[in-house]
Amino acid sequence: MGILNVTPDSFYDGGTKKSDLEFLNQTERMVMEGAKIIDVGGYSSRPDATDISITDELKRVIPIIIKISERFPGILISIDTFRSKVAKEAILAGANMVNDISAGKLDGKMLETISELKVPYIMMHMRGTPQTMKSQNVYDDLLKEIIYYFSERIAEARSLQIMDIIIDPGFGFAKNIEQNFELLRKLDLLHILDLPILVGLSRKSMIYKTLETSPNEALNGTTALNMLALGKGVSFLRVHDVKEAVECIKLNELYSKT
Repeated sequence: MGILNVTPDSFYDGGTKKSDLEFLNQTERMVMEGAKIIDVGGYSSRPDATDISITDELKRVIPIIIKISERFPGILISIDTFRSKVAKEAILAGANMVNDISAGKLDGKMLETISELKVPYIMMHMRGTPQTMKSQNVYDDLLKEIIYYFSERIAEARSLQIMDIIIDPGFGFAKNIEQNFELLRKLDLLHILDLPILVGLSRKSMIYKTLETSPNEALNGTTALNMLALGKGVSFLRVHDVKEAVECIKLNELYSKT
């Protein structure tokens, strides 16, 4: 899954591209490098990100989704949003799946909307909002609480006949650096939920703060952790750097066969 941030303030590449042509060129590069899904996001979910209106989010994502679906008809498009209205409009514009950082907790109509749309749904573990999550990282048992959280969210989704679900444990969301590494070490415990697992480790602070570098210098660390995640049996890597992630997948597939 290649990341396409249509935002001015995402932690790594927000604001680096301004025009639809630049976004389309970035998409083309990711597709050529092997991306199977393009994840379009118009709301920055980094810690302390600025809240924006639904109208502004729609203005950012809908035009580029339409253009991607027209130019790359074979690629899957994911809309990265926690708002049901944005999810619905994005699917109608050509997106194929919804990637929700809140698992329906920030919009009471999201699960109902997913049920109506009948599209795959990625639900992530998070506490609070992007503006408050840093202060909500106290756990008695991190993995136990994440599994309980997903069990509850999955049950609610299933009650609405949402069957095509992917789970994302939410690296960096309401988790400090030590908790992120604990989550990575114990990632295979999430297989008890019997659902595909997506991870988003790309250039995150657990990498660059640990290595005392910056997001721009975190590609090597991202590759290392992506390989560890693949060894834990994850099904999807959400990344800024598609070529390197695809190389990880190919090498892991060969390693797993030997």
